[in-house]
Amino acid sequence: MNRDDVTTTGCGACRDGSPLGIDFQMAFQPIVNVTTREVFAWEALVRGPSGEGAGHVLGQVNEANRYAFDQACRVRAIETAARLGLGEGPAKLSINFLPNAVYRPETCIQTTLKAARRTGFPPAKLIFEVTEGEQIANRDHLKNIFAAYRKMGFTTAIDDFGAGYAGLNLLAEFQPDILKIDMELTRRIHGDLVRQAILKSITTFSRSLGFTVVAEGIESVDEMLFLQGIGIELFQGHFFARPAIGQLPEPAWPTFIEDLPAARAR
Repeated sequence: MNRDDVTTTGCGACRDGSPLGIDFQMAFQPIVNVTTREVFAWEALVRGPSGEGAGHVLGQVNEANRYAFDQACRVRAIETAARLGLGEGPAKLSINFLPNAVYRPETCIQTTLKAARRTGFPPAKLIFEVTEGEQIANRDHLKNIFAAYRKMGFTTAIDDFGAGYAGLNLLAEFQPDILKIDMELTRRIHGDLVRQAILKSITTFSRSLGFTVVAEGIESVDEMLFLQGIGIELFQGHFFARPAIGQLPEPAWPTFIEDLPAARAR
């Protein structure tokens, strides 16, 4: 089946409103700026109907329902975020998308834009993340998606950088606005000279290329302090807040002089 055939099939399924058959809800986790002590964005994370992890939900996605699932996730994320008042503040909404489920960016984005208009959510606050861990069938296609999204005013991000199939080769072809560093590189970095050297290199070339860097998976004050020391300001992880289903959890802001012992004990 060629891409034109798939396009017709995917868009037709969307128009027909075929039942998805996957029950899910959205959790939110903040991406925080430790310098300004503000939430930069909220990432929408898929969860099962009883709070099951993302793997439980994604394990039900297949070739037949991938397009409908991707569309449903976008709409559910926007609807829930709007209900929680996220559209009224400065923070953005970050949505993960499946590039292999996007056939024509300008066409497939219409359902997302309709949801934004219906709920009053500003489209300019949307970030679209693609994980480096997903094997991309057609890199030219992903490049076109990123170019189209940027032209439409969306922010683009590569998630889980350093844990997937492509690494630096991916960046040679796609230049996102945001680069999210995978937790496998940030975990216990304060005691790992190899990871320190890698992260210093990533932050240096990201700065020269104009990328914004987010450090994911932060679980301790020592990890955060080292990464802050090499110039990273945006963080995501359990140290600040765990994902909360249907809620925007209040981030924990450590005051590093008075609360340092308590922060280290987390």
